[in-house]
Amino acid sequence: MRRSVITGCGSYLPKNIVTNHDLVQKVETSDEWIVQRTGIHRRHIAAADEKTSDLATAAAHAALLAAEYSADTIDVIVVATTTPDNTFPATATKVQANLGITGGFALDVQAVCSGFVYALAVADNFIRLGQAKRALVIGAETFSRLLNWEDRGTCVLFGDGAGAVVLEAAEGKGDKTDRGILSTHLHSDGRYYDMLYTDGGPGSTGTTGHVKMEGQEVFRHAVRRLSEVVDEVLAANHLSPEEIDWLVPHQANQRIIDGTAKKLHLPAERVVMTIADHANTSAASIPLALAEAVKDGRIKRGQLILLDAMGGGFTWAAAAVRW
Repeated sequence: MRRSVITGCGSYLPKNIVTNHDLVQKVETSDEWIVQRTGIHRRHIAAADEKTSDLATAAAHAALLAAEYSADTIDVIVVATTTPDNTFPATATKVQANLGITGGFALDVQAVCSGFVYALAVADNFIRLGQAKRALVIGAETFSRLLNWEDRGTCVLFGDGAGAVVLEAAEGKGDKTDRGILSTHLHSDGRYYDMLYTDGGPGSTGTTGHVKMEGQEVFRHAVRRLSEVVDEVLAANHLSPEEIDWLVPHQANQRIIDGTAKKLHLPAERVVMTIADHANTSAASIPLALAEAVKDGRIKRGQLILLDAMGGGFTWAAAAVRW
């Protein structure tokens, strides 16, 4: 069976760091309030001259370096982002040009915070079908540009950044012992569109708009949907929770992450958490967390990784990956 193996990870975070104490100077909130409800202490904010494609390109370079491949060996680039450089063309094509790649193809995927797992599934399917041998999958966001910095319910939650992985085709036996992506599981339910959205867009207001969120409802649905999709991953791969070595979740809220870990009976030391330092970087959060855990040696070859995420739409998704 043809599998997609992750052979390199990379990340990029803007240099500008905004702490909770910095935000207290701008909006009526407190460090204690933010930390208790979210687990966030600080976030990175892109400079005025940094575009999403710049962050994505930097993460891509790092992933290619880790995989020890040159850019011209990449067949497909899939960028998950909610904050493209332009309405069109795809930010992925800008990354392609930045990397000096003139062959293959590039496209964007939009599923907000679930975007990286969606993009991973898209690239995995290209590889499984034999349409690509090597793929670059990137989650990149300049999410701060969608925020109303006077809305304390949203502006404290998000940050900017990018993470990337290189996928390569490999042969497997077709069971859970294979290296690579074992399965991906994608879902959406558009009935909840208005619970997490931006109040603008080129087809409606002609403006970018700002993030609007029904926080309690998003939290409630996230707990339920992530629980369901975790069960789905385990069942599809004939796995028990005890076989999961690492949970690498979307970094939206520490209480949601803790709930998923509890369901899997995973102790805190087996959950990759970056929310305190990165905040919610939407599609970038999972690859940023992956890159950090690989770099510091926590994630090792042969270990089983569970990825899960939920975002606006609603969308939710999960994947099982053997490192």
